[in-house]
Order: sequence, then structure tokens, then C-alpha cells
Amino acid sequence: MSGIDLGNGVVGAVLGVVFATLFQQWLQDAWFKVRRRSAGMMRSITFRDRNEPRAWSTFSLGPLRTSALLVDGDGETVIAPESVHIQVLDGEVELPAEMAAWRGEIEAEEGRVRATGERAPVWNGPRYAVESVEASRTALDEQAEIHLRLRPTDYYTFLAAQQLDRRLPDGSTPRTRHLDPGRPLVAPAFLQCSFALNVAVVTSDHLLVVSRRSDRVRMAPGLWNSSVNEGLSRHIDSAGRNAPDLYAAARRGMREELSLEPHECTLSLLGIVLDVDKRHWSAHFYARLNDLTGEQLQARMSRGVPDRWEHQTIEYVPFRAAEVARYLLRPDRIHHWAPLAPALFHLALVHVHGRASVERAEAQAVRRLG
Repeated sequence: MSGIDLGNGVVGAVLGVVFATLFQQWLQDAWFKVRRRSAGMMRSITFRDRNEPRAWSTFSLGPLRTSALLVDGDGETVIAPESVHIQVLDGEVELPAEMAAWRGEIEAEEGRVRATGERAPVWNGPRYAVESVEASRTALDEQAEIHLRLRPTDYYTFLAAQQLDRRLPDGSTPRTRHLDPGRPLVAPAFLQCSFALNVAVVTSDHLLVVSRRSDRVRMAPGLWNSSVNEGLSRHIDSAGRNAPDLYAAARRGMREELSLEPHECTLSLLGIVLDVDKRHWSAHFYARLNDLTGEQLQARMSRGVPDRWEHQTIEYVPFRAAEVARYLLRPDRIHHWAPLAPALFHLALVHVHGRASVERAEAQAVRRLG
């Protein structure tokens, strides 16, 4: 028995040394793997920035072309609330002198309209301008992280900055003077006075909610759009001095535009998207209603919606890849989409049905057009 015990002791000691050695090697490998990932990540981000003309293209589906650039997110992976880091910088956005005069024109015109009562004046609400957006990955599990830096601004500044192709005294325009087509992610904050939440809402009986914007809204009037489109508000979304919460702002938009309460759905952030033509940033969300069917949602909306005036039509589309793709490409729709909506619906489809099946269905829909 003692010989056997001695043998077991020797084997145990040897195994202990082996396991200790393997564990130490594993720790070293893990450490160097983290370092390689971090270094590679920084190299890849820098490389893409230098070569954006080749690396970046906007969302398209056959003949449907948009100005929506998918900056981060492919639909399959959700960006968790804790992975979105927002910093609000001090100091409001300042327009260049010649563009500040355009803002003065807007302010004077709205003051005149308010005095005459010929139409409802545009409210100069407090907004955010986008200083920068950075997308990265965590070192160990490569989960998405978004770093968003914002500055205070207002709606009149936004309207002045939307005149990207208006001539300046020297004959240039804000677009030609301040924007480089080869570097779409780089722009001064005063040209990026918009960050919105776009939500694709799907009912419990698998219907996608599609809205048509009212003719009374200032931006993209009459165009077909996401289920919910809501801009970040400094007044509403940033109580006290807190930075806004994108998930909370999206839920607010769902309540104001569709009368949906936060507990009635699951909400997932699928991507960050930029309209490179108008310099509008957006967080693209997917929302699945837990119990409400399309018929029940329609009945609820018939009893009142806080911001009913923003939409002139609501339609319900079966949330299947083939059905949505055909709907996007309909002759009476294809040229009447708000720029960010088609990419939103594509991401939502991929999130639910998977990339392979969605791309097959979209390809079939495009072939049918031929």
C-alpha cells in the first residue's frame, strides 16, 4: 500500500507541475493575444480612415440607392446599453461668420411669422451636435463599443447648417469648403447638428410598422420612413447635467409617436448610421412588441398619439425578408424613402432572420425587377 501511495504522490506532483506549466503558458498566450488584438484594432481603424474612398460605400439594394453609411453594426450583434459611452462637451457649437448670418435670417423670419400668425412658427429647441463618433471593440470578447461626443446647439443652427450647397461669398459652399468626400466620418460639429433614434417596430403578430412623414415636418416631408424617428433633445433627454441615454430616448420616441410604453417591447440597438448627404447621425434600433398585434396597435393609435402630426400614414408589412424587400422596391416606394429607413429595415431583418436568408431574399427581389 505504501508503494502505491508513493506512486500516487509522485504522479500527483508531476501532474501538478504539468498543470502549473500549462496554466502559466495559457496566461502568457492570453496576455499576448490581448496585446495583438489591441494593436491590430488600432492599426485597422487607422488604415480604414486613410483609405475611406475604397472602404466605405452607402447602403443600396439593387436600384435602391441611399446616402446611409453603416458606420457600425451588421444587425446580428446587439450593442448593449452599457457599451454606449456619451460625453457632452462644454461650449455650444459656433457657426462660421458667413453661416451665422444665415441663422440670423432664420431667426428673423420665424419672429416675423410669430408676429403675423400666418403659420405656426418653428420652435428653436435645444439639440445636440455631433463632435465625433468612434466605434471600437473590447479586447477580450470583441463586443461593440460606441464613444459619442456631443456639443450643445439649437434648431436654428441646425437649419442654417442644412444649407450645405448654398453659395458663400467666395463661390464655395459649406459642403465643398468643410467636407472631404473621401473621409465621410470627418466633419466639423457645426455641420452635424442632428443625432436621431430610428426604430423598426415589429408587432407580436410579425408586422413591420412603416410610417410616412407628414408634409408639415421640415425634414424629409412626405417620405416613407422608419416606424419611429426621434431626435435627441437637450431639454428632455438630459435631465440635469446627465448625458442622454440612447435607449431611453428611443423609448420616448416610441411613446410619443406610437403610444407604446417601455414595458411593452424589447429594444435592441443594432447600429450607428450616418446620412453622408445631410450629415444626420442615427442610432438604429429594433423593437419587438411583446403582446400588441398590428390591429391592437392601430386601435390604440386611433384613441390618440402625442405626436400624431408627424405622420400622415402608417402601414403594416409582413416582417419576412421577401415581403419587406419587395415593399422597399415597389415602384411607388423606391424613390420616396427617407435616406436612413431602408438600412434600418435591413438590419432588423438580419437580426431576426439571419444574414444568409435575408440576402437571398433581397437578391431574389432585385432579380424580379429585371
